[in-house]
Amino acid sequence: MAQGKPSRLLKLGLVQMSCEETPAANLERAVALARQAAERGARVICLQELFSSRYFCQSEETRHFDLAEPVPGPTTEVLARLAVSLGVVIVAPVFERRAPGLYHNSAVLIDPAGTIRTHYRKMHIPDDPGYYEKFYFTPGDRGFGACATPFASVGVLICWDQWFPEAARLTALCGAEVIFYPSAIGWFQGEEAQARREQYEAWETIQRAHAIANGVYVAAVNRVGVEGGLEFWGGSFVADPFGRVVARASFTEPEVLVAECDLARVERVRRHWPFFRDRRTDAYGDLVRRFVP
Repeated sequence: MAQGKPSRLLKLGLVQMSCEETPAANLERAVALARQAAERGARVICLQELFSSRYFCQSEETRHFDLAEPVPGPTTEVLARLAVSLGVVIVAPVFERRAPGLYHNSAVLIDPAGTIRTHYRKMHIPDDPGYYEKFYFTPGDRGFGACATPFASVGVLICWDQWFPEAARLTALCGAEVIFYPSAIGWFQGEEAQARREQYEAWETIQRAHAIANGVYVAAVNRVGVEGGLEFWGGSFVADPFGRVVARASFTEPEVLVAECDLARVERVRRHWPFFRDRRTDAYGDLVRRFVP
């Protein structure tokens, strides 16, 4: 593929953690691992979904609402100071308390000045065995978007959003060069090896497809470890606009994954695969319908 514009190199940092019961300990660990990512040259660093606690959505218990906090709030304040001290952008998932009885699965993007530039609320909320998120989270109401940072134009989606091509498309159309997917996904303990392989491959494939279809980098950040009945499969990765995996983390161990990306590849790839040019925007009206009989 022709080179075109000169390279724009950027290192992304993905913090893949195991989590414990105490939020303060998880935040302290995330801060330490984010520092490691910055020391290795990462300028945009993403933490995993609901990183400050264990994944509590495996059951429906009102006591877990006590884990929620406002935005801005204690966690974002700590991470804002960290972003300033490191001179980096941090994508920080938060269990957001918006009002009494109103909660969101959210993520904020904090710039190197310590300012919250983007506040995304998870749009697609699952309700499956082991993932009872509809009990806890109100669907997002802030739509999709991208934020220009000193390093790249960044979009943020969260976990279940990663299965929906519409979310990736709209985020890319807003100008994202990199789409982050902080996640918490795993297998049920005791599942057979083939079922595990099929689930992971589907998860990776759909996100690599988003990278290809939209000509963007995709960065998926998962957790590891056994929590309750779930064994989180890790495997955090970065795919380039051609869908190639340029870096992948361990499936079992915590890891700081740093991947160098050339943002100039976004335009180079789109020149050869001009999907945005050839979209039939006049023919997609039925996409806003639930089903077309």
